[in-house]
Amino acid sequence: MEEKWWKKAVVYQIYPKSFQDSNGDGIGDLNGIIRRLDYLERLGVDAVWLSPVYRSPQDDNGYDISDYQDIDPMFGSLENMEQLIREAKKHHIGIIMDLVVNHSSDEHRWFLEARKSRENPYHDYYVWRDGEEGHPPNDMKACFGGSAWEWCPEVEQFYFHQFSVKQPDLNWENPKVRREIYEMIRWWIDKGVCGFRMDVMDQIAKEPDRKITANGPRLHEFLREMSRETFRGRDLITVGEAWGATPELAKLYSNPDDSEFSMVFQFEHIGLDQEEGKEKWDLAPLPFLKLKEIIQRWQTELYGCGWNSLFWDNHDLPRIVSRWGNDGKYRVESAKMLAILLHGMQGTPYIYQGEELGMTNASYAIEEYRDIETRNMYRERLEKGYDEADIMASIHAKSRDNARTPMQWDTSENAGFTRGTPWINVNPNYKTINAESQICDENSVFACYQKLIRLRKTYDVFIDGTFRLLLEEDEDFFAYRRENGSDRLLVICNFFGRSRACPLKPEWEHMELLIGNYSSAEAPEIFRPYEARMYISRK
Repeated sequence: MEEKWWKKAVVYQIYPKSFQDSNGDGIGDLNGIIRRLDYLERLGVDAVWLSPVYRSPQDDNGYDISDYQDIDPMFGSLENMEQLIREAKKHHIGIIMDLVVNHSSDEHRWFLEARKSRENPYHDYYVWRDGEEGHPPNDMKACFGGSAWEWCPEVEQFYFHQFSVKQPDLNWENPKVRREIYEMIRWWIDKGVCGFRMDVMDQIAKEPDRKITANGPRLHEFLREMSRETFRGRDLITVGEAWGATPELAKLYSNPDDSEFSMVFQFEHIGLDQEEGKEKWDLAPLPFLKLKEIIQRWQTELYGCGWNSLFWDNHDLPRIVSRWGNDGKYRVESAKMLAILLHGMQGTPYIYQGEELGMTNASYAIEEYRDIETRNMYRERLEKGYDEADIMASIHAKSRDNARTPMQWDTSENAGFTRGTPWINVNPNYKTINAESQICDENSVFACYQKLIRLRKTYDVFIDGTFRLLLEEDEDFFAYRRENGSDRLLVICNFFGRSRACPLKPEWEHMELLIGNYSSAEAPEIFRPYEARMYISRK
């Protein structure tokens, strides 16, 4: 397979608002990130993906952009951004920008012009439909609740918004819109960024009259044009967020010919612990065998013809150790198990800030949540008669704010995140879970991630090995084998909290243990709660 730098790379996602505050205003900023580059280099990551830092009214925490070529004052200035790019390179780290081009803020100059009149040159930059106030064109719903159509009295039309009412969708059918977007992307490339994470890119070719949002008919035409005009021929990493991706679609998104993206974020595994056909808030036990089947399919079907992104966490998801691990007695063991399981697969691993420390979900009162999706769900379900205790249980399990609590650096006030009042409360467990206590501890979750990153750069089997799922019907073990011409990698994980004898002992008897999550040995065939081991043999 063609060698690309990002195939051996590990990416670290930063949610800037919650990473490190440098000026005491309670909000993380670019100078704070610069201060922590030594930490990131010590961890060993190759690139940092920044959630949006562009100028924004912050209706959806920066995913509502009012100026794509400026930095929001809460994070600093454009000069600070340029400095971060330069300083990160000195630490052998590239900067990946988070681009949101499915929609803009309603305070973007394009939309401010668009709503002045139907004859305005910018009017067709957005998706408008005729109608009468109070009677939207159809019954489509926005992802954050309510109608996907908003009445604009200035032009007596509805505009379409898949997310917040303050996030009008851009009209990709208009070639002028696409040209403006491509010029902006090239501008950032010239600034020295190493790539882009593209927000909800499977939704840019929407056809709302037909109730089509994801995977519209012109989607891959638009993506190929964008790549041709911006990315192709440059040594960049590009990843498209695509909630509706299938392996077949991902072969187009991540075709090795660079016609679209380097890889795609797919989420088939992410929706498993919810009731089928319902919302993420409707909780259900994880169907473990289904998780194994999905991961096997993505690992095998993209082999040689596409590329996977590997992730458990991001800014929209709850903490994986609280979700599918054990954030109590076995927090350290289960956090390491989940890391070992993921990082042995083929693809580019993404670590979300704090994941390398085993940070957990936080249980707050509703008044302490800041996320628009969480607040809207709470209100809507109360109005529908849901039990408040059940609503809060869902929020504690799945709220996006679980990922957005401040980074836990040390045991000082506010976990070393800020000397001011944090914009969202720090998780109270920062006294025991923090970076300072882990970076010199060879048995810490941090040390486990460090070693996994080193292993990926040492053994080619991580990059080009085939994948075979083992013990497919076993209710406790997630095990697989990777092989290339010279190496065989074996990963065995006891996914749950009960000890079990593993029937694969003949497989590993003559193999070298690369990494495990228990420091002391017991009977070799017995896997303790959440125990994980990674073995290798070389021909």
